[in-house]
Amino acid sequence: MRAYRLQDLGSPSALRRQEEDPPQPGHGQALVKVHARSINFRDLLIQQQRYAVPARPSVVPLSDGAGEVVEVGPGVTGLRVGDRVTACYFPKWQAGSLEMPMALDQFGCTRDGMLADYVVAEAAALVPAPEHLSFEQACTLPCAALTAWSALTGGRPIAPGQTVLTIGTGGVALFAVQFAKLFGARVVALTSGAHKAARLRTLGADEVIDRQLHPQWASEVRRLTHGAGVDHVVETGAIDSLPQSLAACAANAEVALVAALGQGSLDASALRGLVTIRRVFVGSRAAYEAMHRAITQHRLEPVIDRAFAFDEAHLAYQHFAEQRHVGKVVIADR
Repeated sequence: MRAYRLQDLGSPSALRRQEEDPPQPGHGQALVKVHARSINFRDLLIQQQRYAVPARPSVVPLSDGAGEVVEVGPGVTGLRVGDRVTACYFPKWQAGSLEMPMALDQFGCTRDGMLADYVVAEAAALVPAPEHLSFEQACTLPCAALTAWSALTGGRPIAPGQTVLTIGTGGVALFAVQFAKLFGARVVALTSGAHKAARLRTLGADEVIDRQLHPQWASEVRRLTHGAGVDHVVETGAIDSLPQSLAACAANAEVALVAALGQGSLDASALRGLVTIRRVFVGSRAAYEAMHRAITQHRLEPVIDRAFAFDEAHLAYQHFAEQRHVGKVVIADR
C-alpha cells in the first residue's frame, strides 16, 4: 500500500512516501480503506516537533480520515465489511472525562494515522459516516467539527438568541459558526479580508468584523452587541487574541479555549465579568455520536477549501501552512 511516514521530525522534508504491506486487523479491530483525510493544525505541530505529545518514530500522520471497512477481526460486533466510517481522534475515549492514558493514544501521533491507503483501528474507535456526506466531507469531522461541537456544548448550554464569537476561517471556526446557528444563536465572526468575510456571511454569520479594519476589534464587538458583549467565545486565535476575547465578553460569559499557542501574556485585569475559561480537548465518542445526529438531522455540510490528490500530500501541507485556506484542506484518494 501507499503510505507517508514522518522521518526526521522538525525538518521541512519530514514527510516521506513509501510502499509497504497493509496492516492486519487483530482481535476487536477492523481494517479500513481510507478514501480521504484532512489536515489539522496539530499535524503541523507534530511535524515541527512542537506538539504536546511526542510522536512515535516514523509514524503515519493525520488523525482525521474517512473510508470503508474492508475486513474485520475476530470479536468485532456492530461493524460489517462495506460500512462507511470515520475514526475518533482519541480512540480510547468513549465517554466521561478525558484521562491521561486516553490522551496519549492518538492517530497520527502515537499510533499510525490516516495518510496511508489502509489503517487498523479498534471497532469502538470507528463511528459511522453521515450518509449524506462524501468521504471528503466526512473526513473533516473527527477533530475540527468535534472540537467546535464540544466548545459549544461541553459547558454552559447555548440559549437561542445568545451571541457567539468565532475567530478566523479555519475548520473549527467555520464549524462553530454552523453549529451555533443550529442552536439559534447570533454569531459575530472575526476574520481578515473581504473574501473570508463573504464566506462567513454565506454560512450564516450575523455580523463579520475585519480585524484589518478594526485592530482593536473587541470594541467593535461591543458596539455590535449594543455594549452587552458576547455570551460565548470559541477562542481559536491563541493566547495573543485572548485578552480581546475577554474584553468582548458579557458578564458571566464562557470562553472555550481551543488553542493557546501564542507568546503573549494575559493581564489578570482582563478577567472581568466573572468570565469562565474552559479548555477544550476535541471530544469523546459519545460527544461524536451526538454531533453525528445533529449533522445528519440538519444535513449540515462541512466547508472544504481544497482537496489534493494523495500524491500531492506535500502540497496539501504547504497550502495549509500558508494559512490562506477557508475551511478544511483535504487529501483525497485520487
